[in-house]
Amino acid sequence: MKTFVSLLLLCFIGPIFAEDNRHGEVRSFADNKFQTWNKDSEKWTSIDDFWTHFSNTNRSKYWETSNEYPNYDEVNEFDTFLVTVKQGTCLMQFFHSRWRRANDVQRWDDDFNLYSGCPYVFD
Repeated sequence: MKTFVSLLLLCFIGPIFAEDNRHGEVRSFADNKFQTWNKDSEKWTSIDDFWTHFSNTNRSKYWETSNEYPNYDEVNEFDTFLVTVKQGTCLMQFFHSRWRRANDVQRWDDDFNLYSGCPYVFD
């Protein structure tokens, strides 16, 4: 009986937690387009829109988009910055005294690191 009740609970409660686990999930298409699930808006959005939403709701400063990093002495933990490289852009987050790809801090889908300029930010 306990097993039956446990399975029943998983059937009804499991999907609630599964939706939260989808936050930041990426799906890619043959034409090299990507979309990601945003749990706040409860819809699939572009990665760029996902980054914008994250930066606007993050409780730290969002620095202007640029190909030059903000002055090190002016940034704080968890600040975000959209870096521009010749291959595209990538959202960066200041974490443990250095700039990292935001995905490497937040641990969204690994495909974020394949998007736009993200594979090239450390070249």
